[in-house]
Amino acid sequence: MDRGDNLHQVTNTQHDLYLQEIEGIDDYWGPTFRAIYDNGEHSEFQEKLEQRIRHHDKDIERLCNVYYQGFIDSIRELLEVRSQAKKLNTEVGTLDNQLQSSAENILKSGAELVQARKVQNNIAVVIAQLNLCLPVLTTYSKLKKQIAEKRYYPALKTLEELEHLHLPHVANYRFSLQLRESIPKIRESIEKASMSDLKDFLENIRRFSPKIGEVAMRHSNEQLASDPTLVGRKKKRVAPQPPGTGNQFPEDELSAQEMIDFSPIYRCLHISTVLGSRATFETYYRAERTKQARLVLQPPTNMHESLESYRSYIHAVLGFFILEDRVLNTASGLITRAFLDEMWTMALSKIVTALQTHSAYCTDATLILRIKDLIMLFCTTLRNYGYSVKPLWELVRELRDHYTEVLMQRWVQVFREILSKEDFQPIKVEDQEEYDLVMSSFPLDADMPDDITFPYSFPFSGMVPKIYQQVKEFIYACLKFSEDLNLSQVEVDEMIRKSMNLLLTRSFSGCLSSTFRSPHVNLQEIIQIIVDTGYLEEATVYLDQFVSNITGEETHSVTTGVVQGQPAMFRVAREDAVRQICEKLRQKLNEFLELESYDWLLVEPQGHASSFVTDLIAFLQITFQSFTNLPPEVAQVACKSACEYIGNSMLELLLNEDVKQVSMGALNQINLDLLQCEQFAASEPVTGLQEDVLLAYFTKLREILDLFTSWDWPTYFHDYGQETSKYKQVNPDIAIIILEKLREADKKTMFTVLKKSERDKKKLLETVLKQLKQLSQIPPGKN
Repeated sequence: MDRGDNLHQVTNTQHDLYLQEIEGIDDYWGPTFRAIYDNGEHSEFQEKLEQRIRHHDKDIERLCNVYYQGFIDSIRELLEVRSQAKKLNTEVGTLDNQLQSSAENILKSGAELVQARKVQNNIAVVIAQLNLCLPVLTTYSKLKKQIAEKRYYPALKTLEELEHLHLPHVANYRFSLQLRESIPKIRESIEKASMSDLKDFLENIRRFSPKIGEVAMRHSNEQLASDPTLVGRKKKRVAPQPPGTGNQFPEDELSAQEMIDFSPIYRCLHISTVLGSRATFETYYRAERTKQARLVLQPPTNMHESLESYRSYIHAVLGFFILEDRVLNTASGLITRAFLDEMWTMALSKIVTALQTHSAYCTDATLILRIKDLIMLFCTTLRNYGYSVKPLWELVRELRDHYTEVLMQRWVQVFREILSKEDFQPIKVEDQEEYDLVMSSFPLDADMPDDITFPYSFPFSGMVPKIYQQVKEFIYACLKFSEDLNLSQVEVDEMIRKSMNLLLTRSFSGCLSSTFRSPHVNLQEIIQIIVDTGYLEEATVYLDQFVSNITGEETHSVTTGVVQGQPAMFRVAREDAVRQICEKLRQKLNEFLELESYDWLLVEPQGHASSFVTDLIAFLQITFQSFTNLPPEVAQVACKSACEYIGNSMLELLLNEDVKQVSMGALNQINLDLLQCEQFAASEPVTGLQEDVLLAYFTKLREILDLFTSWDWPTYFHDYGQETSKYKQVNPDIAIIILEKLREADKKTMFTVLKKSERDKKKLLETVLKQLKQLSQIPPGKN
């Protein structure tokens, strides 16, 4: 029972708490209702809630009963106040309308006054701020104008003034921030614009460099013409004209440097200095000029074909380095002397290489002379600006050698034309005028007779005076190259003598050799050419004197001409001529030998020499008589060659494989022919030969014929291999060949075997043949 009471009491207490929560909370009762429903007490709580509502209704009713009379009184008072309030409101409205009507003008004036005060204050503020902003805007406008006028260096100064002096006073404005942010871009644009101007300037001076070089070389040429002592001096700069005088001289009167406005370089240099990028600018400028130098130093492809190409190339190179010299002296260290010297050293090697390469292709002597003059003026102008030109002087010396070679090639054509048109016959003159003309064109070093009868024949052909005059023309042509080279007389003299020596010993000798080898030149013409070369050799003394006269040097030699140590200037050509004489002699001898008609089975000889041998000897006698004007050694060599050829040819006739049989009669006939040849050899057909020299060429055939005609085999076998042997030149193999041919010839006679003497001779022949074959098996010197 007690437990039930306690439980009921707890439930009531809990319901009271729920009611207090509901009464204390106006807007959110969800948790309270959830707790009631969760405990399953909603029916009981609903009863409790209805009880509380009834309780409150009773309290409200009691209170209403207590205050109702006072409420009624208050309502009555409020009704009285309302009527009074309406009256007061009417009176206030009336007063308000009166006041508004009275103060309308005052309010209007006051509003106007207030507005005026505001405008006045705003104007004062704007003026103050404009006074701060106006320098910024003025400076910025000035900056834009300077940039538009490409006055970049003043623009940078203005930009610094704007940034550091004026912008800090207007830092609170947005346009100030925009200006401050644009300042780096403006600096960058100024730098780019100045670099663009510099690039345009570099491109312009690259195109204008040839004009600079041309003007500089023209000025140098004028200075040399007026005063040659100016060569090598540094040119004085032209003093500036006083203000107001104006330019009284045309463009060509300006110095080369004054023709170019270098202000873009100076501006860009100042700008890079202000921006702190001077080192970068210097590197850029040097790199660009180095690239341009490489382009300038590239010669035109066909420069060797015209002088104008050489001029364009040299003018461009010269103009480039004149400009660099100006930059070095005026641009405050933009380039250094070391840099310029290094670039010039590089350029100098390329210039020399280009000129060497292209001049080597030049085959026009006149063009080479002009190229030389151009290089000389180039060197002089470069020296005026302080550049070293030693390699170019060396190039001129090399060009001199090439010029000499070109002249020689030209004179080779002249010589060939003279030789091709020459008939190589002694000059014949019909009267004194023609005689004097020949004597004036060639200094004949010989005692001429006092009483000359016409027609008169000179010993030399027309080639001699023509060649002599052409050599003098060659000397004049060589001398042209030495002009203005500042060479000593000794150097000029040595150069001309060396060139003349080469012309005669190489070029003219080569032409002579070609003429000798020509099939159209006969033996007599070759002989005449050799005679002519002798006179030309003697005339070298006069050529030597001629060179001395034009150079002012003493004559080097009066005995050997210009070829010291060489007694014969045309020795090589003469040797070639001798070979050709020998060859043509052999050809002629072959014509006679082809007429040979030996009967190899001849029983008895004819008793006299064969007709072809007689004719051959007569031809040789006539030929060698015409050799009297030749140098003795030439005639001797030709005679020895002819005798040697005859001896060898007669032996070859005997040993010919086509000849199978030879009789003793045929051998005796050959012996008679050999006797005729030996008589010719012993008759000294040319002077100066030692005794038996010509006979030696017939010795071998003589020993063979003596051995067979005398049948002296015991002596041959006994003395074989000894120096004192009578038949030491008879080779066993040759003897075998002839014996076999004799044996074959004996077989043709049927009745010879019936004679005892013939049988004995045959046996002896077989015995000799056997012994010879045994000897042929023994090496020489082992017997």
